[in-house]
Amino acid sequence: MKPAISPSPRNIRRAPVRSHVMQLRPISLDNTAAIALVAQRMRDTLIEVEGEAAGGAMYSMDWLHDRVRWHLDGRAAEVVVAEDATGDIVGHTIYRIESDADTPSTAPFGLISTTYVTPDARRLGVAQRLLAHAERWFRERQVSLCCTWTSETNRPLIELYTRNGYAKAERGPNQLTQTMMVRLAKPLAT
Repeated sequence: MKPAISPSPRNIRRAPVRSHVMQLRPISLDNTAAIALVAQRMRDTLIEVEGEAAGGAMYSMDWLHDRVRWHLDGRAAEVVVAEDATGDIVGHTIYRIESDADTPSTAPFGLISTTYVTPDARRLGVAQRLLAHAERWFRERQVSLCCTWTSETNRPLIELYTRNGYAKAERGPNQLTQTMMVRLAKPLAT
């Protein structure tokens, strides 16, 4: 079993990552260090998109830890990390199968709720590999639609999804911050 990776400044990437030496792996409830690191990077994502004041205040770190664990407790969900050749975690994605509570007759769909890549590993194919991994996971479970919600100002993520066949399907304000959000969706061939 691989040793736990501590979420500390020493895990910050020091050299560029090359996507061909990257490994993707799901984490489990017993990997508390990876859970803590993913939770911190969820906070980092919120700060990047919403700004320091709003993003930092949206959720407590306890809530973010609980949210990562919620995806690991046997639901139709997965938290996947991307590790470089040295074992440093340089990215993650969280995805799950959802149902529309307002329209129970609607088929379940895949929701990618979070994707994060460390700044020095960006533009190296990490997010692309994480997205392809999530889509493959949904297809294996016969899920025919995949989507994500993001701030309409999150150009890098919107461009990644658009390059991969996603289109804007919905627009509306975030309930907590009133930031305008877009839902990007794509039918998946199963």
